[in-house]
Formats: sequence, structure tokens, C-alpha cells
Amino acid sequence: MTALTLFDLVIRSMRKNIKHYYLYFFALIFSVVLYFVFATLQHDPAVVQQSGGTMGTAFKVAGILLLFIAGTFVVYANAIFLKRRSREIGLYQLIGLTKGAVARLLILENTLLSAGAMAIGIGAGMIVSRLFLLLLMKLVGFDGFIELTFSKTAVLQTIIVFIAIILLTSLQMLVAVRRTTLLGLFNAEKQGEHPKKPKAVRSAFLALLGIGLIAFGYWLSGRMMNVFLFINMLVVLATTITGTYLLFRVTISWLFYQLRKRKQGHLGLNGSLSIATLMHRMKGNANSLTIITVLSAMTLAMLAGSYSLYYSTERETRSIYPHDFMFGGYGDAQEEKETKQFTEELDRQGISYLYTPIEVMNLDGQFFEEATMTKWLPQMFSVNLVNEKQLQQAGIDIEIPDGRTAYFYDASVYWLMKTTEVPFSVKLTNPEKELDVSITKVKEGNILNPPFAGTQLVVDDEFYQEIKEQFINEEEAHRMGTFFSVMISDKDQQAEASEIYQDFTKENDRLNFHYYGQYVSTMQYTGLLIFIAGFLGLVFLISTGSILYFKQMTEADQEKRSYATLRQLGFTVQDIMRGIVRKQVFVFGVPLVIGLLHSIFAIKAASFLFMSDITVPASIAMAIYVLIYLIFALLTVGYYRKTVKAAL
Repeated sequence: MTALTLFDLVIRSMRKNIKHYYLYFFALIFSVVLYFVFATLQHDPAVVQQSGGTMGTAFKVAGILLLFIAGTFVVYANAIFLKRRSREIGLYQLIGLTKGAVARLLILENTLLSAGAMAIGIGAGMIVSRLFLLLLMKLVGFDGFIELTFSKTAVLQTIIVFIAIILLTSLQMLVAVRRTTLLGLFNAEKQGEHPKKPKAVRSAFLALLGIGLIAFGYWLSGRMMNVFLFINMLVVLATTITGTYLLFRVTISWLFYQLRKRKQGHLGLNGSLSIATLMHRMKGNANSLTIITVLSAMTLAMLAGSYSLYYSTERETRSIYPHDFMFGGYGDAQEEKETKQFTEELDRQGISYLYTPIEVMNLDGQFFEEATMTKWLPQMFSVNLVNEKQLQQAGIDIEIPDGRTAYFYDASVYWLMKTTEVPFSVKLTNPEKELDVSITKVKEGNILNPPFAGTQLVVDDEFYQEIKEQFINEEEAHRMGTFFSVMISDKDQQAEASEIYQDFTKENDRLNFHYYGQYVSTMQYTGLLIFIAGFLGLVFLISTGSILYFKQMTEADQEKRSYATLRQLGFTVQDIMRGIVRKQVFVFGVPLVIGLLHSIFAIKAASFLFMSDITVPASIAMAIYVLIYLIFALLTVGYYRKTVKAAL
């Protein structure tokens, strides 16, 4: 056979299979576009300069993950198409083509398809890179103008990466053609369609074990905060994954068998088109459904977590830095002088502010009794005691403790302390005296800015004066300090005040800790995180959704004769579609629902990382995820409907 004839055969094959390729081709283009965008932003000098190099590194890591996801998807999709076209490959061999010629035909076809996707993807990536850059800059809080430059390095990197993927899929085709027999090719679509009767005791045990392992993983995820945290994480991961596999491999099959047994095999039309077909392929689908479910849970947790961090950035930063600027110390007169210099500069620039001195008493503290927190924290600690009256004068919205009680503040250990049962007692001491104080609430955040914060106790004015009189004398005078709070009245002047403060700290060789600077820094970090998590999640969604779609396309074509028979018996398209829709609810719905449950408990287990309530941002991320999955489910139902209509 001449090369021209082989090429002609390739073109005819591609024309014949074009209806099967469109979604695969789109997904491949989409992967190229996103990888090229990541590579462009990674090498763009403006982005690297703006971020100080951190964004370039983050995009490099994300590019590797993106490559892994896209590569796995292409290889998996290619395997589905090879099985789908097994009859066609067998016919090529029947008419006299050697296995080598068939392999060359498939490789040439794959190369042309991939090259076309690569060219379109890079072209589209050049067009939309600007949009992605603007989105990134918006997320990180940058309002200036950045011009995106064309990157030859990004183009070359994308071409090299996808050439490697083409070589990998070509090798996959070569191995598949050489290993299969002619008889195996014609029977490939019939394999694994005759489920064996499950062994009653063994299946029931494994079915219940799968549910039990998942339930145990969920239970343990809410009780991870102890000295075995790392081991608990591994146990939760292992039990959840194993339980999920058993759920798909044994539990669901066993339940289907019990249902069929109860109905004595009379499933009816809807049951035959849904339960029966699922039973026939449950063994083959168990691995892919488990992987999709677990990775969906991980992706959802990643998306919800990153969006939650971004969503709560302003609130949590303000919680840690309650004052816009803070100066002060214990027995250091220089701090008051520096505060005056800073406020004088604010006056010169016409920036209005509220200036408040806050008296702070430093004492030694000790947890009064053995509790969960003392397994993680030192039993002895330093306490900054603060009067609620002065905090209110500084413009801090604070709840007033009752009588001789105190509220506990420490942002650095809040994630450990927030589950502690209250009230609990701490002992305030100095070398001569001690006093037991009841802690009635553990509050999030600080009431002093870092680095001064430490552990803080807030008491009412009367109790504060009583403690001061009891513990402070001439010898202990060094324990009294004054901190100076500066709150900017107009939020629009925060950035200008921040610039003044940064210049001031450079001149005076002091640490740069202030609310607005930390907010901008955190916005850059969380904005970059949600940008990367969002795109990786989107690629994963496209990949898994496409894989499920491809598998259902294959099953629809395999069952086309059954649909034709049903149509000849008088069943309408709607009658048949009711059973098919039930099947798709299972195929798309069960992995999604279980993945959502897994992610909810994963987020709950990781909730100690967040000071704020993450219910709203996590719900938004999950809703978007469900919506995109629903689109793939509707596409699948639409393909089945076309197949059923064309079956007669």
C-alpha cells in the first residue's frame, strides 16, 4: 500500500468518525489553551516583576500539575477510542492490512488531530492570554496597567509538551494493535457484560465494609485534632478511598443484584435500560468511578478551600491586625517619639486618623488544669492583659467580659483553642502573687497587632484596675507598657498611609507590620491560589466529564441494536429515554454526590485553618462544580436521544 493510499484512508477514517471526535478535539484544544496560558504567564516579565518571582514559580508548579491532568486525560480518552474502534481496526486487518500498517494509520490520524488541536489551541491561547492576565491581576488586587508580551518560550514549551503527549498516545496505539488478536478485536465490545452471581456472605460483608470504612473516615475527620494528626490524615485518606472502591465494586453491584432478585428478574423496561446495563458494566467501571469520585472530592476541597481563603481575606486580616498601625513596647520611650513622627507625616499629607494610647500589662500565665490544649501548647505562657475600655476608645468593636472573667485572644493558636470547652481557668502570676481567672470565651483574632500580640486577655475596666493594683509595684513596673494605635478614618487613604509607613519603617530600621500591607500581601497569595486552583479544577472537570461522556457514547453505540428492537416492538423514544435518564443519573450523579460528601468532610476536617465561617464560599464553589458536571450529563442524554431516534 502506498503512502498516498494510507493517507487517503486516514482522511476517510477521520471524516467517518468526526461526530465522535468533536468533544475530544474541543477538550484537547482546551487543554492546549490553558497550558499555553500558564506557560505565557510563567514567562511574562511583567508578571514576574510584579510578583517578585513568586507567581512565576507558582505557575511552573501548576503547569506540571496541569500537564499531568491533561496527559492522563488524553491517554485515557485514547484508550476508550481504541476500544470503541476495535471492529474498525479488525476490518482493516481482514482486508489485508498488516498490524504495522494499521498502527501507522492510527498514529498518523492521531498526529494530524493533535497537531490541529495544538495549532488552534496556541492561536486561541494568544488571544485569551490577555483576558486571563487581567483576571489574575484583578484577583491579586493590582489595578495598574500591565502589557502582556508574546513569549516564544511559552510557544516552544507548549509544543514540546504536547509532542511528548502525541508520542505517548502513539506508543499506546502501537502496543494496543500489536497485542490484540483479530478475534479479540471483534469481541472487545462484548467483554465483561455477563456478571456472575455474587457470593451472598462475602458480598454482603464487603458491601457493608465499604459503607463502614467511609463512615469511619467521616467520623475520624471530625476528630483529627490530637497528637496523632498526621496518622489520622493518612487513615482518613486510606479508609475513604478503600471504602469508595468497595462501594462501586461490591456494594452497589450487591444492591442491584438484591433488587433484581426481589423482582425475580422482572425489571421492566426502565430497569432493563438502567439497572441491568449498569450491572453488566459495574466491574469494568469500578476503577474509573472510584478515581473520578476521589479526585472530584480532592478538587472540590481544593476549590472550596482556596475560594474560602480568598473570600475571607479582608475579614481574617482585620481579625489578626485590628489596628491599622501600632507602635509601642514595654519601657521604651523611643516608640512614642516614632509614633509622633509618623502621625506628623500623616498630618502633612492631609490624612485623618484616630490616635489612641493603650496601656498593656504583661504577666506570666499558666493553664490551670490539664486540658486538650495543653497537649499542643506550653502550660506556661506570657499574657498581655488589656482593658476593654481603652480598646473601645481606639475604635475596636469589642464585646465586654462579665465581672471577674476574661476573653482569650491569640490568632496564632485560635485554630487549636476554638474547640476548647469553656469556661476554663488560667493562673496569672508574678514572683510573689497569683490569681485564678475564668476564661468564658475564646475569641478569634487579636486585639493587639503582631508582633506585639502574643496571648491576650481582655477584661473589663474595674477588674483590670484590681489586677494592676495587686500585681504591679515599683519592682514590677517594667511589666507595664504603652501601645499606640493609629486608625485611618478614610479607607480610601489606606494605601497612601501604607506607603508613608513603609518609608518610615525603612528610615527607622523597624519591622513593617501593618494591616493594609498584610492585606495586600495576603490578597496576592490567595488570589494567585484561587486562580491556579480554579484553572486546575476546570481542566479536571473537563477531563473527567469528557471521559464519562466518551464511555457513555461507546455504550450507546453498543446498545443501538437493542434500541432498534425496542422501537420495532412499539416503544417510543420517550419510553426508552426514561430508563436511559435513570442510568445517567447514576453514572454522573453518584460519583458527584459521593465526591461532594467526601469534600464536605475534608473541608470540615481542614476547617481549623480558617478563622471565618467558610460555608458560603464553599457552597458557591460546589454549586459551580455541580453546574459544569450537569452540562456534561445533559450532553450525554442528548447523544443517547439521537442514538435512539436513529436506531429504527
